[in-house]
Amino acid sequence: MQIHITSDGVPIYLQIVNQVRYLVASGRLSPGDELPPIRVLAEQMIINPNTVARAYRELETVGIVTTKHGSGTYISESGSPLKKKEMMKILSQRADALLSEARQMNISLEELIKLLEERNQNIESYIKEKKKNE
Repeated sequence: MQIHITSDGVPIYLQIVNQVRYLVASGRLSPGDELPPIRVLAEQMIINPNTVARAYRELETVGIVTTKHGSGTYISESGSPLKKKEMMKILSQRADALLSEARQMNISLEELIKLLEERNQNIESYIKEKKKNE
């Protein structure tokens, strides 16, 4: 599990929470997957173990992980109960950033939609070609 901490003013424990939520929502972490032990993750990230413990408690509170005392912390068998909601939240944040950048570059919504449609067609063509070659 790769978690990257930035110095953008967001508390470290929230960065961990948000990144684990993203990993679950995107399917990179599956139900039953074990998270690193608190001390191990804290050492890897060179942060206080209490920060990791706080993030894990937050994740447990919202039902994304379960803690089995003496055994570890695991992604809930149900995955994120908010999986669809989480995915939409992540995409909404990215859409906001894209719209903001487009606005700063004087790109109209129509031009942006056209660009997204073109990019989507490129991706679909790539996927079809890849399946064809398998």
